[in-house]
Amino acid sequence: MKFLISPAKTLDLTSKPNNESFSLPELLDESQQLINTIKPCTPADIASLMKLSDKLATLNVSRYQEWQKIHTQLNSRPAIYTFMGDVYTGLDAYSFNESDMNYAQESLRILSGLYGLLKPLDLMQAYRLEMGTRLNNDRGSNLYQFWGDIIVDKINDNLQEGELLVNLASNEYFKAVNKKKLTSPLITPNFLDEKNGQFKVISFYAKKARGLMARYLIENRCETLDEINAFNLAGYRYNPQQSTKNNPVFIRPESAQPKK
Repeated sequence: MKFLISPAKTLDLTSKPNNESFSLPELLDESQQLINTIKPCTPADIASLMKLSDKLATLNVSRYQEWQKIHTQLNSRPAIYTFMGDVYTGLDAYSFNESDMNYAQESLRILSGLYGLLKPLDLMQAYRLEMGTRLNNDRGSNLYQFWGDIIVDKINDNLQEGELLVNLASNEYFKAVNKKKLTSPLITPNFLDEKNGQFKVISFYAKKARGLMARYLIENRCETLDEINAFNLAGYRYNPQQSTKNNPVFIRPESAQPKK
C-alpha cells in the first residue's frame, strides 16, 4: 500500500530529527527549474502572487535566493521532520520507532509544489510554493501544467501491481496527480464530524484525521481495504451506509470531539 499526504505552509527548522537517515528528492532538476522561474520575483510580486503579507513575502524571496540544488544535512532537513500543521500533528512522526520510519519511507509520499513528490526522509530546504499557485513557467501558467504527468509517473513507478493507493492529500494537491493514468486502485477516505446534529467535513478536524490515518496505516502495516476500514482513532468509526468501495467514510460524533 502507498499513501499520499499534502505538505504544510508552516515549517519546523530548528528541532532535532530523531532519525539520522536521509534520502534525496528524485525531481531536483524540476525543482531547480521552478526556483529559476521564481527567483526574479520581488517581494511585492510574491505578496501579490501568493496573497502573503509583506513580511512573509520578503522571507520567501530570501529563501528562493538561498535555495541550492545540492541538498546536504547542512543546508536541508528531512521533509517529515520539517512540515508542521494539523496533518503532521496527527502523523506525529517524532514518535515513530525505526521500523515505523522504514515502513513510512517505503509507503508514504508527500506531494509538493516545489519538489513534486517527497519521501519522508528526503532532504528539503525551506520554501513556500503551494500547488495551486498560478506561476507562469515554461510549461504553462500554473504548477499543475508544470508538473503534468511527472508526479503520476513517479507514483506509478513506486506501485506494485494491484497495490492500493490511498489519497490522504487535500484537493489542491491531489489535483496534481492525473487519476486517469494511475495503474492501481485509488482509495480516498473522507472524515466527517458532527456539528449541530449534522455530519460534515470540518477542515481543522479533517486535516488532523488524515494525519492520524497515515499514522494508523504505518503502525499497522495495512495492505487491504478491510484494514483501512478498521481505522478507529480519536473517536472516528467507519460508516458503511455513507461509504462506497473507493470512498470509505469515517464519522465522529460531537461527544467524541476534543473539548475546546
